[in-house]
Amino acid sequence: MVVAAGVGKNKKVLEAIADVDFDVVKVESEDQLIELLFSGKVDAAIRGSLSASLIMSELKKIYPEVYRASYIEFKGKTFLLAPVGIDEGETVSQKLQIAILGSKFLEAEGVKPSIAVLSSGRPHDKGRNRKVDESMDAGEELTSLIRHRFIDVKHYYALIEDALSDGANLIIAPDGIVGNTIFRTLVLVAGAKSYGAITLGMKEIYIDTSRSQDNNGYKRALILANRLSDLK
Repeated sequence: MVVAAGVGKNKKVLEAIADVDFDVVKVESEDQLIELLFSGKVDAAIRGSLSASLIMSELKKIYPEVYRASYIEFKGKTFLLAPVGIDEGETVSQKLQIAILGSKFLEAEGVKPSIAVLSSGRPHDKGRNRKVDESMDAGEELTSLIRHRFIDVKHYYALIEDALSDGANLIIAPDGIVGNTIFRTLVLVAGAKSYGAITLGMKEIYIDTSRSQDNNGYKRALILANRLSDLK
């Protein structure tokens, strides 16, 4: 299996590549990474330190609805967190698609999906703030729609700590802005391990990565990309 990794000028990516025992192609431009991935010349790709916005815009030309879900390990538990792109998951229908695609990914991994829907307040906060009310209403609607798909789901409102304690393996944030903040808090502040963000809604394997992480984060993303390519 061969993985393409976006290097640019980031030495941390080079250190990660040197530390894995499978073939990695070093890529220095977004166009080259996309060409290798879609031509089938590589089995998977990770962004490394290249531009996320440029790559995602190219992916969306072929797959109009793709969403990123961060693969995170925290206190011995692994789970997906989505949406994490600041322009993703803005509507209930988009988050429903994330739930469906994320569940299919987990099932392919041999894991039964257990979804936690988050919103911006607790039930007793109803009426205190219009935006919070709208977020909780959207959370209830989303939870109902997911349940009608016969997928295990619970609306945890703002209680992400309870969702993690209960073993949820797909956490759906109120929107991508909140999801991105949760990711940065868990990974860059609290020390959770990130394996990159899988890209849902496309057949090729593309793992997004944060430029704020250390070389171990890039190494984990490379290992995940290689493992997923073995399962194809």
